[in-house]
Amino acid sequence: MKDEPILPIPLSVDLDAGKVALGEMLFNDPRLSRDDTVACVACHDLAKGGTDQTARSIGIGGAVGDINAPTVFNAGFNFVQFWDGRAATLEDQVDGPVQNPKEMGSDWPDVLAKLRQDPDYVAAFERIYQDGIQHGNVKDAIATFERSLITPNARFDKFLRGDAEAITDEEKAGYELFKSFGCAACHNGVNVGGNMFQRIGVTGDYFADRGHLTEADYGRFNATARERDRYVYKVPALRNVAITAPYFHDGSAKTLEAAVVIMVKYQLGRFLSKEELRRIVAFLTTLTGEYGGAPL
Repeated sequence: MKDEPILPIPLSVDLDAGKVALGEMLFNDPRLSRDDTVACVACHDLAKGGTDQTARSIGIGGAVGDINAPTVFNAGFNFVQFWDGRAATLEDQVDGPVQNPKEMGSDWPDVLAKLRQDPDYVAAFERIYQDGIQHGNVKDAIATFERSLITPNARFDKFLRGDAEAITDEEKAGYELFKSFGCAACHNGVNVGGNMFQRIGVTGDYFADRGHLTEADYGRFNATARERDRYVYKVPALRNVAITAPYFHDGSAKTLEAAVVIMVKYQLGRFLSKEELRRIVAFLTTLTGEYGGAPL
């Protein structure tokens, strides 16, 4: 469909199959953590919408993270990574959790030493990379796997591709509200978000009303030290949003309905009727796609 703010996810992406397979092994390997207990999949479970469905993730030794883990599905379509956008690429992003003391708590010399003791890894890396097991190659393989984690064929994508019956009349009405209220100004493109920064609390003081301010709440300010970036975040993608609760960087919204009400209040300065809320939420459920040919 022409002139729509949202674009359908491509049905496939062209990636090196060997790197994808190797990256999947690494993504599921707890040896990337200092004590061999936490793998990437712990916080980004593909059976849970690419998240862990908790407000804060648990790292090594039971450490509780500072911020809500976003979904890894469709992360390759985001313009930067992390809530504060401090990583320009998926490759750069890998460094964060591996070295974060509240996540994997490791370092690259230790990770590489473990991998080099595994003959299966040694053989796999040598098949793909001339220099074998190296820091950059590990990151490249994981990032390539993550780029494969697309979820095409959402009902809404089928609608965009011309199937008028793919979504219901109520869902269509919800989409029209989504556009007319201004949600699509930030939530647009292939990922229905993930392509710009925005301040939380455009039309109200979200943090004053919520209380209990933490350093993580400073958002992009933590990456740039620029005052104008305080409380600014990467706009989250809404793909598969119906299955990735809780919501926001602080995990404070337990339901999709609550998240919509908060966003409409603090970003748009509006209040929704029960019917409007029901319709917008109905539309958002049409963004749930498929992975590996199976519905999420």
